[in-house]
Amino acid sequence: MPHITISKENFFHNLEQISAKANSKDRVAVVLKDNAYGHGLMKIAELSHEFGIKRAVVQTEREAKKIAHLFEYILVLADKPKSYSKHIHYTVNSLEDIERFNKGTKIELKVDSGMHRNGIDRSELREAFEKIREQKLIIKAIFTHHRSADELSSEWFWQNECFKEIKAEATTLMEEFGFRGVKFHSANSAALFRSDNFDEDMVRVGIAAYGCLEMPQGFEVDLKPVLSLYAKKLSQRVLKKGESVGYGATFSAEEDCVVSNYDFGYGDGFMRLLSNNYTTPDGYKQVGRISMDNASFLTDKESIVIFNDACAIAKDAGTISYEILTSLQSSIERKVI
Repeated sequence: MPHITISKENFFHNLEQISAKANSKDRVAVVLKDNAYGHGLMKIAELSHEFGIKRAVVQTEREAKKIAHLFEYILVLADKPKSYSKHIHYTVNSLEDIERFNKGTKIELKVDSGMHRNGIDRSELREAFEKIREQKLIIKAIFTHHRSADELSSEWFWQNECFKEIKAEATTLMEEFGFRGVKFHSANSAALFRSDNFDEDMVRVGIAAYGCLEMPQGFEVDLKPVLSLYAKKLSQRVLKKGESVGYGATFSAEEDCVVSNYDFGYGDGFMRLLSNNYTTPDGYKQVGRISMDNASFLTDKESIVIFNDACAIAKDAGTISYEILTSLQSSIERKVI
């Protein structure tokens, strides 16, 4: 079966770089949604705890409950509480959301500062505070999300200014409504590494922690990929010149060659569009159509590295590292090295 290795050394290196940029590891919240970006929820949560990270961000309450014993603070981005927990916070993504939470729920209010996806409009701040007070919820933070921090444009600066105005309006309203100790956060991985002097209450770090943050030219980052994927040989044969391999005979040998079949296919997360268009880090060309459970390469090795840098394979697939990583089936064995 294929297997994944998680480099503890590289992960800790990345967390060191992130903590230094954030001026404290206590400000860092590691994003663990979608099986920790394909790396394995529990393994990355345990490593983060070992490093000393006290904050985490997930998508669902189910994820939060699994890792609750490892963190002092957990933010759930898109779910409602089924049971009470003193250190799990839940995101309010719309005005309608507010009345769906039970009295005493700790919430964080998301405000749309330009992404135009989730979050209340800034013009709805007063109404949101009124509803929060009526519902007797405990507001712990106000936050937003960047849409273009990883692109070299003026939008990052514009959105920062927009959130500054939101913070000023919210601070005035909080005094009026008697809300105390409310925090603010907006930075994702790219925003953190674009900041010269990070001063927010928290940074939500996802792709940077996994070593696959890609920044515009001029913003160099010292991060290392954490995940490597390996496949084992199922069979081997010699293709004669002119013979083909795989569905549709899309590859024909130009000369006699050894072709081996490995136990990793599109059912495991190896995108079919990479068929005949991918070469492994060790130089082994993939040939023929990628099948559901296997793929063929020009090598006779018993085991090969399919990839050890999601950014590199993403370029060949015409996508982003996030999609490559989160496509990896959770059933694939993952081990920390």
